[in-house]
This record gives sequence, C-alpha cells and structure tokens, in this order.
Amino acid sequence: MPLSLLTLNLGAPSLDRAQRQLAWLATRPEDVLVLTETKATPGTRHLADTFTAAGHTVTMPDHADGELGVMIVSKVAARPDRLADHLDYLPARATGIVVDTDHGPIRVLGAYVPSRDASLDKTERKKRWTTGFLAALDATRDDLPVLLLGDLNVLEPDHQPPHRGQFAPFEYDFYRDLTRRCDLTDLYRHHHPDRVEHSWARRPELGYRYDHAHASPTLADTLQTCDYIHETRSHAADGTRLTDHSGLAVTLAATPTTRLLTSDPTTVATPHDEPEFTLF
Repeated sequence: MPLSLLTLNLGAPSLDRAQRQLAWLATRPEDVLVLTETKATPGTRHLADTFTAAGHTVTMPDHADGELGVMIVSKVAARPDRLADHLDYLPARATGIVVDTDHGPIRVLGAYVPSRDASLDKTERKKRWTTGFLAALDATRDDLPVLLLGDLNVLEPDHQPPHRGQFAPFEYDFYRDLTRRCDLTDLYRHHHPDRVEHSWARRPELGYRYDHAHASPTLADTLQTCDYIHETRSHAADGTRLTDHSGLAVTLAATPTTRLLTSDPTTVATPHDEPEFTLF
C-alpha cells in the first residue's frame, strides 16, 4: 500500500467544530495527517486525545498560550524528527516525524507559517520565522528525503490571480528558497503544471494557493497523486463548515514498513485529565 498523507488547516477549532472535523478525518484513508492552525484550546486537545486513544501516534509541540501551531497524526510507526531541536522562535509552528518505508526512511515535516498584515511587528514576525525555519532545514539536512506539508501562507511567484502588492519580496523568496536552497519540489505544481486551483478564498474569484506539499526530488519521482480536497470548505445544511481551507492529499509509491493497530477515533473514550499525546 502506498504512503498517503493529508494536510488541512483546522482554523483553531472550537470543541464543537473539532468534533465535526474529527468525524470527517476519521473517514479519510490517509496514513499521516498534518493538521495546521492548532491551538492550546479544548478543540485541539480533543483531537489529540481521541487520536491518541485510538492508537495513533500524535506529535505536537507544546503550544504557548494564544500561539498557533501544527499537529501530526500517524497510523504508521513514526519517530521524532530532529527539526524541533533547531526551532527557537515560535517553535509550535513546525514539527516532524520519520517514517520507515520500503524506499527507506522519510522525514515528514509539518509547518504553519505565520500570516501577516501591514503592521511592522507581524511582518518582522513572519520574516524572522521563515528565516529560522530555513536555517533549521539547513541544520538538519542529511541523506533522508524530506516531505514538507502545511499552510505556508505564501504564494508561488507566478500565482493566478497574481494578488500584486499583497506579498513582500521576502515571502516570494521563502517559496523560491524551498526549491533552490532546500532542493524541495512543489508537488502540486509538479503533478499539475498548468492547473489553477486555490485552497483558500476571500471570494471565489480571489483565491489563494496557501496550502502546499514540497518534497525532495527522489520523493517527487515516486509521486502518484497530489490533489486538493475542497469539500472541507463546503457549507453544511446548518450553514457550518469544517474549515475555510481545502485539504491537500498526497500519495507516494513508497510502502510504510509498520502500520499501527488503530481504531475509529470517534468511538473511543477520551481522558479528562491532561492530554496524553507525545510531545517532541
């Protein structure tokens, strides 16, 4: 069975919305979930607790109060990646695991890049974080291939529509550096060279492709599918929706060596004390 992964921005969910997100995620076939815009709230805690109780490996950095981050949920055996040891600024916004496959170990990294507005402090925050993240990738580079998934809050330089003036040069440079400095391929663009598709939209005609999957060339060569899942943005009959982002699903022709014995997370009892997910 090929290795399959899904990244989805949860939108710092309330407990009610997290329960609806869990019901949807439990139906997904992917081996690994990279869930972004997590927060130290009952909603995120509920997701972490229920997946853990159902036998999944849950990897999530400690979130400071009010800070946003990323969680990785795995149905396959995984061990912590070294990336977290090299992040000293807003460390909850990235984490990683290593998954063993018949093609060798793969580093699966998740990231939630800070957004910004026109203010100087948020611009400097994003610039500082992206600089530190690239440095962490440099510091942990080894022979293992990398698969990076998440909400990067940046656009490819020739994005359609162009959204001119909304993004600074350093933001486009961050996207470029993932390729030219870190040797990572944009898998969606690799698989769909000319397709225009968006994962978030203020209005239907003003979409943004914020959610990404980038991988080392050896993994890009094994790519089978890379497609957005737009149903997460669809409104239910009661006017609610799971999130305002589309998911992005990736399949690689690499088989995980050890699958965990997991159960349906919607049917398990969850602890009511401190969360029991593994912190790396």
